[in-house]
Amino acid sequence: MQADVKHSIIHQFYTNDGQIGLRVAPTTLAINDEVGLLLSELTEVYNAKPSKGYARFIDPVNDDAEEHQISEFPDKLKAWRKGEDEFVGFSQQAAKILHQQLQHYGILEDGFLVIASYTELGQDYLVVAFLPSKEGVSIAPDLSVDRSSQLDINKVQLAATINLTEWQEEPESATYISFIKGRVGRKVSDFFLDFLGCAEGLNAKKQSQQLVESLHDYVKASEIPTEQANTLRKSVYDICDNSWKSNEPVRVKDLSEQLQQAVPAERSFADFTAEQAQPLPEEIRADRSTLRKLVKFQGQGGGLSVGFDQELLGARVEYDAHSDKLTIHGTPPNLRDQLRRYFGIDS
Repeated sequence: MQADVKHSIIHQFYTNDGQIGLRVAPTTLAINDEVGLLLSELTEVYNAKPSKGYARFIDPVNDDAEEHQISEFPDKLKAWRKGEDEFVGFSQQAAKILHQQLQHYGILEDGFLVIASYTELGQDYLVVAFLPSKEGVSIAPDLSVDRSSQLDINKVQLAATINLTEWQEEPESATYISFIKGRVGRKVSDFFLDFLGCAEGLNAKKQSQQLVESLHDYVKASEIPTEQANTLRKSVYDICDNSWKSNEPVRVKDLSEQLQQAVPAERSFADFTAEQAQPLPEEIRADRSTLRKLVKFQGQGGGLSVGFDQELLGARVEYDAHSDKLTIHGTPPNLRDQLRRYFGIDS
């Protein structure tokens, strides 16, 4: 994490006799190597999550929001930014808001609320994350064994990053808050969004799916040969993946210009999409899992899971649409070894 950490604090949530309790920290953490390592690891895990959502704070006056979506968090955050409250006081108020939510929904889960502010590349950020805890053991200075609660950073599912600079300078933006999206059913992130008092501003998965479909239509309409089409898809994936890693939007105009350099065509991708019934937005937030469809075929069901790079189709992999048969020439070494052992064949 190449950032200048300004403030950081941790508050604890614990369960006791069927109730959720809160223990607030009285002071911020010292800015040292240990705290830097904690925030670096949290940032690394957060950035590695394949699906992110983007949101903005709800306006209680102008937005048609339900009562449970209205939170005091944005006002408390604004008061701290204006210097009307210290960071410790703001973070304690935030912890109490989350505590009330947990009590209201009857959610019992031990964990720690981490709130930290930092500056990176001239932008101010605030990260808010609820980290699950796990029981662990440590060695005390006298070499005795001590049991303690430890942060389980790798299992974080409730976390958000707020670009405070963008919020201040572009309050109409719908993407100054990013958060981890849940996978199935009622998203786990919904509860956390209610705590923060924000609503999803755009759906990165839907935007990425529209990009995938638009590129498919472009390749078909432009009659681009298979080899060049594969190069085109790979270029789009690489460009979007780099934007995803840097948490930057994909600008369709810039994407189109780069594609023209990779695979020159009579009509640019930007011109093509602009003529469609539903044009692509000027900027797209990439969803990595959705964009993998550009370079991989994969699917599972009935006890079978198959995945391979698209460029292998027609080479090492053949598909007969009439018989619905997939033929693979040359199996992966680890799969081949398993099959040979199963049939008693010497490797």
